[in-house]
Amino acid sequence: MQFLLAFVVVGPLLGAAAALLPAPPGLKGKSPDQAVRRHAVTVTGAVLAAAVVLALGFDHHQPSRMQATTDIPWIPALDVRIHLGIDGISLPLVVLTALLTFLCALHSYFSPPPGPSPKAFTALLLVLEAGTLASFAVLDLLLFFLAFEMVLIPMYFLIARWGGAGRRAAAWRFILYTLLGSVVMLLGLLLIGLRAGTFDMVALATDNGRSLTVSVQVIAVLAIGIGLAVKTPMWPLHSWLPDAHTAAPTVGSVLLAGVLLKMGTYGFVRIVLPIAPDGMRVFAPYLAALAVIGIVYGSLACLSLARTGAGGDLKRLIAYSSVGHMGFVLLGIATMTPTGVNGALFANIAHGLITGLLFFLVGAVKERYGSADLDTLAGAAGAALYGRAPRLGGLFAFAAVASLGLPGLAGFWGEMLALFGAFQPAEGLSRPAFLTFTAVGAFGTLLTAAYLLVVVRRLCMGGEPAALAQETYRETAGGPAPASDAAAGRDPAPRRAPVFAPLADIRPYEAAAWAPLAALTVLAGLWPAVLLGLTDPAVQQLLAGGNQ
Repeated sequence: MQFLLAFVVVGPLLGAAAALLPAPPGLKGKSPDQAVRRHAVTVTGAVLAAAVVLALGFDHHQPSRMQATTDIPWIPALDVRIHLGIDGISLPLVVLTALLTFLCALHSYFSPPPGPSPKAFTALLLVLEAGTLASFAVLDLLLFFLAFEMVLIPMYFLIARWGGAGRRAAAWRFILYTLLGSVVMLLGLLLIGLRAGTFDMVALATDNGRSLTVSVQVIAVLAIGIGLAVKTPMWPLHSWLPDAHTAAPTVGSVLLAGVLLKMGTYGFVRIVLPIAPDGMRVFAPYLAALAVIGIVYGSLACLSLARTGAGGDLKRLIAYSSVGHMGFVLLGIATMTPTGVNGALFANIAHGLITGLLFFLVGAVKERYGSADLDTLAGAAGAALYGRAPRLGGLFAFAAVASLGLPGLAGFWGEMLALFGAFQPAEGLSRPAFLTFTAVGAFGTLLTAAYLLVVVRRLCMGGEPAALAQETYRETAGGPAPASDAAAGRDPAPRRAPVFAPLADIRPYEAAAWAPLAALTVLAGLWPAVLLGLTDPAVQQLLAGGNQ
């Protein structure tokens, strides 16, 4: 099993190197570009298959134990080791990363993003996968930092070279924010490793902060937390995210929201909570306060973008929704309780599935209409989305209601458990303060439902009735509606349905890329024990410092 995990981490790197080599004559197919895109599907498919076999071979009776471990000395003077392993916390994230990357490669094979050099695109995609998988599999602080940084360069180039309008400015903002946060995080990691005498995350978690003074823990949590909060992203360190999502190509947005944001919250659970619990206890109320501010702020920003006349971009709106959803993850972590942390981990996976699906769908809508502007889409072109592309419209509505937390779908359980954890936080945390955070977070769920329902109405059903009536008359009669009818509030005549141009519904390759995400969203919503059975024992032991 340890060789399987090593392949999952190293395989994409080898595939990236092979992508830059000339394709053998017998494998070129119709063109070299097609060959390299097929190579991406093959490599990511092999990594996904290995991840699935790893999950099937995982000992589900001992999910709190590190499994498939590799432990090789690397820098003996600093006790830095190539230490890999997975438990019930990291395994779902490894499988999610492998799945989303494969679906992105499959989507790119049939619908390649416009831009230069498919070889470079494929290599960057595979390097991005390797860095993300390594972040969830390594058990050494310095290796975690290297993997954490490894994803920045490929994502920067994916945005800067294959993105849309404003891509260069968005890419620079992304790289500057995350690099500055990472520098501060490195100082905190070094402080912990040098003071504790080891960078091994398992040994540090077992020690549970006993070898670190409270002041060292406080400084370390502040430094590490800033770097992780930028990647999460936490309000007010989120401002790079909307521009990056708006400018990124579809697969870039899917991977950025689906897996890269999870690296920040995973770091809080894997490093901050077990290694520096006293420092975390000091900052937990502040983290929770910023989390609920992010929930409300993200929802209000989405409501503003969704209103008529705002010119809101759908990708930007979903990016702001991620600020709110990740706020629930941070709130669950801040409770420092098994219930809250399990909710945070569940919400992580749910957000990856649902938001990944939403970005795929928005990319398809933008391809068909040539715009992601909600005002444009809510006009005559989008008024009949249910009628013109019923499966596309229905799937978008499904993803939207999953995102708002409808019971029975994946988005419900994580948010509910995070709020339950905040209702009864860990000992030593102020319960009145966390009750306030619970109330604000619950209010945020109402705002989330409000903006998502507005988006569904406008995108799938069209604009305001009066505007649609005017458009109906123009489509059928070829002129403006009579002023007397409009002033009297009557429907203009003739009252015939508008005639819209044909619109492609879900294509076969799109169905293949999106169906797994929709199916897993339903499965996680109806059978949450599949995921919670993995995470709960590992969380219980992590919070107890490995002393169970």
